[in-house]
Amino acid sequence: MTLAASMNSTFDAEPRPDVTSKTMRRVGFALSALPVLFLLMDITMKLLALPIVLETTAQLGYPSTPAFARTLGVILLICTALYVYPRTAVLGAVLLTGYLGGAVATHVRVDSPTFTHVLFGVYLGVLLWGGLFLRDARLRALFPWWS
Repeated sequence: MTLAASMNSTFDAEPRPDVTSKTMRRVGFALSALPVLFLLMDITMKLLALPIVLETTAQLGYPSTPAFARTLGVILLICTALYVYPRTAVLGAVLLTGYLGGAVATHVRVDSPTFTHVLFGVYLGVLLWGGLFLRDARLRALFPWWS
């Protein structure tokens, strides 16, 4: 069989039906719930502009004003809400990935400890995308890691 013939047979194949089992969906929701709960706590602390948030923000080199903390809280709230709503979950995951990437870059810039501070945003991102991958058949179709 030639390469062109094998490619045509791959593209002409019937799309597989959604094979999301109840267990896969439940594990996906559980994986998604962990970072969402953390993000809700972080959102609350930022919206309340708690002193620890203002101190930490200053240590990271950002303005330590309540307005800045609340702005970050609102941005994070919008991204998290988009992630939680099933129709916009992929957009929310993309936006949260950008937000968490900024957190990782900030911690790299101030030379924070690697495994606890720098990579924490990566850990959250893996949980966010892993949970979404398990519960969303469209995402699994886009990235078919197993057959």
